[in-house]
Amino acid sequence: MRILKSILTLILAFSFTSAFAQYTEVINSNRPGVSKSAFSVGTGIVQFEAGAFTVKEEHALANYEVSGFGLDFGLRYGLFFEQLELSLDGVYQNDNITYNSAAIPVEDKRSNFKNFTLGAKYLVYDPYKNAAEAKPNLYSFHANNKFSWKSLIPAVSVYAGANFDTKNNPYTAPDIEGFSPKIMVATQNNFNGGWVFVMNLIKDRIGTDQSDFQYIFTLTHSFTPQWVVFGETQGIKSDFYADNIFRVGGAYLWSKNFQLDANIAFNTKDTPTVLNIAFGASYRLDFHKDKEIDNGNGNDGNFKKQKKQKKEKKSDDFNF
Repeated sequence: MRILKSILTLILAFSFTSAFAQYTEVINSNRPGVSKSAFSVGTGIVQFEAGAFTVKEEHALANYEVSGFGLDFGLRYGLFFEQLELSLDGVYQNDNITYNSAAIPVEDKRSNFKNFTLGAKYLVYDPYKNAAEAKPNLYSFHANNKFSWKSLIPAVSVYAGANFDTKNNPYTAPDIEGFSPKIMVATQNNFNGGWVFVMNLIKDRIGTDQSDFQYIFTLTHSFTPQWVVFGETQGIKSDFYADNIFRVGGAYLWSKNFQLDANIAFNTKDTPTVLNIAFGASYRLDFHKDKEIDNGNGNDGNFKKQKKQKKEKKSDDFNF
């Protein structure tokens, strides 16, 4: 019985610690979905997130088929402030597109980056920042999992980045080339019971012929400290491409710095149909160091060290 109480105490304490800070004791990955968390990885963290996915598309009106594979990656780094994160994101795709309109099918091989973006994200509002006094009830499961109205107030971050598109890219609109801005607002609600809701509102390739608006809604649920499942919907709207993509999948926490994940992506239309299967992983290098606490009167907690230094100085004063 004592062992069960100890395990419950550790799980509850960990849940509250990780919810109210940028840096967490275990890896905080944006995978397995494509949305971005409102929180950064924390200062001193270098984090790699990457995956591979299959590509399968069929267009009913244009009468073409696409099959191939892709690689997506993200590099995240927290520096200067807990709220700030720099990131480099990209998606590379290699496929064959077959046009079936003619008597003899015509096949074309394609490969390029669908996107390649360098950006920065900053947490502008954290509703959990001053919630340190809220502590878990170690004797009531119901008290720790009941709905809290305060959880409806999300954490909010803003993102600004720059896309780089190469000339004659088969995955972008014609004449899209060079750098273009990208902005985003990301929100995150942490609900009791292991539920997290993330929302991204994105304006991409601003000022180009492929300036699109995207929304991403992601709901995750951790039913054990190691397993998490998720569902996600992504809407894309531009003059070049429009779609609604759904994803379902899960992730497994292998260790505190390593996570594995998998998901399936699909849509509900036939112009084109989309079916992708993805597997990925996230790994971090943890160089995070807690800052020394100053209580306002110049003391940082090193009372013994200060007392020893004063004693040595006093002894030196009497040494002639």
